[in-house]
Amino acid sequence: MQTDRKKLHAYTYSAQRVSLTARTVRVEADITPGVYAFSIIGLPDKAVDEARGRVSAAIKHAGFIPPERNNQKVIVSLSPGELRKTGTLFDVPIALTYLLANKNIHFNPEGKLFVGELTLDGNLEKAVGMLPLLQHAKQEGFPEIYIPATNAEEAALIDGITIFPCMSLGDIITHLSGEKCIEPVTHIYTPPPLPENSINFTSIKGQESVKRALAVAGAGGHNIALYGPPGTGKTLLARSLVSILPPLTKDECVEVTALHSITRNVTDPIGTPPFRNPHHTSSHTSVIGGGTVIRPGEISLAHRGVLFMDEFPEFDRRVIESLREPLEEHSITITRSSGIATFPASCILVIAFNLCPCGNTGTDKVCTCSPATKQSYRKKLTGPIVDRIDVWVSVEATGFEELGSAQNTDDLARCDTVKQAVWEAREAQRQRYDGTPINLNNEIDADGIEQYISISSEAASVLQQAAVKMSLSPRGYHRTMKCARTIADMENSESILPDHIFEAVSYRVPPSL
Repeated sequence: MQTDRKKLHAYTYSAQRVSLTARTVRVEADITPGVYAFSIIGLPDKAVDEARGRVSAAIKHAGFIPPERNNQKVIVSLSPGELRKTGTLFDVPIALTYLLANKNIHFNPEGKLFVGELTLDGNLEKAVGMLPLLQHAKQEGFPEIYIPATNAEEAALIDGITIFPCMSLGDIITHLSGEKCIEPVTHIYTPPPLPENSINFTSIKGQESVKRALAVAGAGGHNIALYGPPGTGKTLLARSLVSILPPLTKDECVEVTALHSITRNVTDPIGTPPFRNPHHTSSHTSVIGGGTVIRPGEISLAHRGVLFMDEFPEFDRRVIESLREPLEEHSITITRSSGIATFPASCILVIAFNLCPCGNTGTDKVCTCSPATKQSYRKKLTGPIVDRIDVWVSVEATGFEELGSAQNTDDLARCDTVKQAVWEAREAQRQRYDGTPINLNNEIDADGIEQYISISSEAASVLQQAAVKMSLSPRGYHRTMKCARTIADMENSESILPDHIFEAVSYRVPPSL
């Protein structure tokens, strides 16, 4: 009896996603004769435990006798036992492990990793959070991974591993038996173009000084504040920033798509810089991240792109204060009772606001705000968060004559020139920081400033005088230097010159509220 029991035992490999990483899970099945029972052990959640019904129905539709008709006691173990197993992606490995243990199919499970949710008729559902699993399989040295066919486009981002897109459980079985092989995913990455209805600089008339400031912010990844009366185009200008940023590289595309896929927002590759625009009533958790099951917030979903916070002083104080660390560290670590997760958060923060709650300050209208209301409004724009904004720019109303004029070729040429300058500045930074964790000038730390930033003696003298006159903090001093480095990159200058310092310093003057 003991010998027979050993024969009715098998295993396969799967994986459990943990934040942006994953861990290998060994799926074992042990079958003994007796009254039917099917149990799953190894800290499964409700979704994993319900796999019994889906697996049984899928096995029947694949042409095999389901477990409940075999008078067997089936135990499925998901190890390591201390790792919480969540989701529905263990359906496929559980089904294959049972069929392998029951001698219905025969294949060598070594070097193969299986993930996928089964429908009752045996098809595979599209999965979320697939990229971290693919990256894990590659890092752990699995030669093959089997995934739902509907995730093939996303999977094409990962090379160095053979990925088989599967339509159904039956497809996997016939492939493993050698009857009909599945064609592996072809690894091709082509950055998608911007959507045709996207807002760009060419659709905005006037505001040349603001466009210049946005170009500097986009070129170096600097945070920027747009302030002024209502209706002057602050939101439109902020939305246009993405149009002058270069498309994501393949590695950035994988990074960004992985972040979005685990939130169930998207499962297709993201090739353009993301633009996130949370409403000012958004909660702390939605902006920063967290929750019962830890997920990235808006600041992480804007990674490699733009986080636009309109009506910035109207956000909850807790949200505003929580931005300090990720804006400085370009990542955020979230600690909850369920675990710890670190998400990247290297984005361009764009904030926009009126000069008072009623919006009349700076216009011909009379401000109707009470002193207490103004004081509460002002408190949101003071302290450390202001010091982390590199570019402050006033957005004034565009004249009616300019609004009514037709777009001419000179305007279009200027927009193309700005875009080209941003792309070339980004390329200069890519070459300068090649082989380091740094991508943009805004990500340089204090040690990196001495290593990577070259400044002329005259420019250094100008910066020191400005720092004393403006009472800049050490952080403000370094941020001004990094902004000047970006301006120099846009001018194709090897060293920071006085003119670059003058422009960078002019951006560090917040409004008087």
